[in-house]
Amino acid sequence: MADDAGLETSLCSEQFGSGEARGCRVAADGSLQWEGFPDSVSPDYLPYQLWDSVQAFASSLSGSLATQAVLLGIGVGNAKATVSAATATWLVKDSTGMLGRIVFAWWKGSKLDCNAKQWRLFADILNDVAMFLEIMAPVYPICFTMTVSTSNLAKCIVSVAGGATRAALTVHQARRNNMADVSAKDSSQETLVNLVGLLVSLLMLPLVSGCPGFSLGCFFFLTALHIYANYRAVRALVMETLNEGRLRLVLKHYLQRGEVLNPTAANRMEPLWTGFWPAPSLSLGVPLHRLVSSVFELQQLVEGHQEPYLLCWDQSRNQVQVVLNQKAGPKTILRAATHGLMLGALQGDGPLPAELEELRNRVQAGPKKESWVIVKETHEVLDMLFPKFLKGLQDAGWKTEKHQLEVDEWRATWLLSPEKKVL
Repeated sequence: MADDAGLETSLCSEQFGSGEARGCRVAADGSLQWEGFPDSVSPDYLPYQLWDSVQAFASSLSGSLATQAVLLGIGVGNAKATVSAATATWLVKDSTGMLGRIVFAWWKGSKLDCNAKQWRLFADILNDVAMFLEIMAPVYPICFTMTVSTSNLAKCIVSVAGGATRAALTVHQARRNNMADVSAKDSSQETLVNLVGLLVSLLMLPLVSGCPGFSLGCFFFLTALHIYANYRAVRALVMETLNEGRLRLVLKHYLQRGEVLNPTAANRMEPLWTGFWPAPSLSLGVPLHRLVSSVFELQQLVEGHQEPYLLCWDQSRNQVQVVLNQKAGPKTILRAATHGLMLGALQGDGPLPAELEELRNRVQAGPKKESWVIVKETHEVLDMLFPKFLKGLQDAGWKTEKHQLEVDEWRATWLLSPEKKVL
């Protein structure tokens, strides 16, 4: 609390001419933090925005080439084309995109916060695919309506994923309760880049309009630049909260070497391709009725659980499902996720701490034990390991008071658990 009070105390202020004064606060480490850039944003703000501007410029030029191709396919400049046919094509294209936007938001909306970097990169690559379809649409007039409808469907998915992840990144980058300011400046920057792209497009389009091969070559070059700049922008981000991917990396390194990776190192190692992570399935916040159907099963599940969560491990599928108590807080959820990932480590081959190594040897060498027995034993190991791991996370610079783990809304209460702790 003292540290928070220190951050709120303004020691001095300054102003330039008749401009607005800005105050200066003292940080917990004794350093001075002035209001405004760069102290008002995260350290990764500038490199991210530089690469984001490059990708926006490349995307703007690619979009101009795609728009030209769509207008050509609809019949602009063709005396045989009719207004009604062009209108019908446009309506089918837009309605397909609207449906796609609704379905995608319902299907993946809850996952976008947890993996903002991955979905951000996915959205931009999908946008390139959509523009490629638009450029190729006039080549096959019979399939033109279907092609541009598919392209618009992809672009609407891009709009949902890109907008949602941009909001998540704004929350990360705003450090002085200045989300609106950061968002407004990001929007203004994008507008400026798009304006420059528009002016360059006015010079570029007359040069490429008469040569389809040259136009396609320019598109491929701009697409390569766009993807590269996006990759560099996303890779520049250093998220200080743990999602499942970053927690897995940090925990694996801790179990193998006894050290906690700092946010910069973990973000550098984090994979950026959504859906390509070979890991056991971890489900947090599952409904209790999915795991138990009798009093005996409930007693078996509760036995050994003194934390406000219940964990069920399916060894055959290496799937972990966690029921959360109504009183479970962020640290409880973090412990439950750590517990689930630690169970997955028992089926791996890497080095482990002595306590887990002994347990793994017993699990693999002896007769196959029931999962609930192993879960009970890992609870005892985690009671020793987790406090050290949590302190290591905090010392390394991770924000453990919040997380980006994917957690469903189901909560439960149970009467058979003795001395439940609340973290």
